[in-house]
Amino acid sequence: MKYLFQLSLMLFISVLLVSCEENYIPDTSVSEQEIVVEGYIEYGEGASPTYVILTRSIPFISTIKADQFSSLFIKKATVTVFDGTKNVNLPELCLDQIPADLKREVYSVLGLNPDSTTSNICVYADIFNQLKREPGRKYDLIIVAEGKTLTASTTIPNYIPIYGFKWKEPPGKPRDTLAELNVKINDPKGFKNYYRYFTATQGGPLIPPFGSVTDDAIFDGKEFEFPLQRAQRRGGGFDPETFGLYRRGDSITVKWCTIDKGHFDFWNTRDFSASSGGPFAAYTRISTNINGGLGIWGGYAVGVYSMKVPPK
Repeated sequence: MKYLFQLSLMLFISVLLVSCEENYIPDTSVSEQEIVVEGYIEYGEGASPTYVILTRSIPFISTIKADQFSSLFIKKATVTVFDGTKNVNLPELCLDQIPADLKREVYSVLGLNPDSTTSNICVYADIFNQLKREPGRKYDLIIVAEGKTLTASTTIPNYIPIYGFKWKEPPGKPRDTLAELNVKINDPKGFKNYYRYFTATQGGPLIPPFGSVTDDAIFDGKEFEFPLQRAQRRGGGFDPETFGLYRRGDSITVKWCTIDKGHFDFWNTRDFSASSGGPFAAYTRISTNINGGLGIWGGYAVGVYSMKVPPK
């Protein structure tokens, strides 16, 4: 009887709370736009050129039309990187200025699909490779744009490679056309290390998986074997039968990176925020290392591995 009374009381309170609930309408009025930075400096075999993209922030709930997308990019900024020895100015480069035969390569570096992108995207790039890029070096970024000055710093850590590439039969029912890729890493003992990776298939752009970063919390100082999942674009559909697996006979590329903590924190919070949707999801504030704005200025030590998935 006591249990029934408590249950009835809980139901009554729930109905009362719902009946008193007011609709929440978020304030979508446009406040001052912030400058959003996405910039990277890489070292290693297969490293991409140093570049920075500048855009303006928009309200969380908003609609962007295709013809408005280009207007979000900030042009005529001054972007400078100090590599510990010299200051290097990164000149502005817009895609409509690039010869047609070079556009596909530039799109690949930026992780864009040249067949679906029509906007005139502008970047600031070290096109003459003036920056001295090497592990252990600190890089200071200074941006002057639209009356604001933004700063950030990053480092390129020592590269820790993966090896021991092994193709395995996927778990579950037999599948002759798919394979799982396992790799090994020998993590240095006593140092906090952070990693990120990308994959590409059949000459496509390199893209990160849903959870693209990890630290060495569970394998510090150990030789560790783990599956390296094939990445796929968000919104491209999810098939549990093929998720993370590679198609036999395909040519693939793996870009494995070591990163510093600030770079890790950005992608760790960003990946968590992107993967935790739904009405009951907690709000996640994405970490940034940009002073005076939002985004990331990140260093990568990279290694690129190309191979073909063997037939069964």
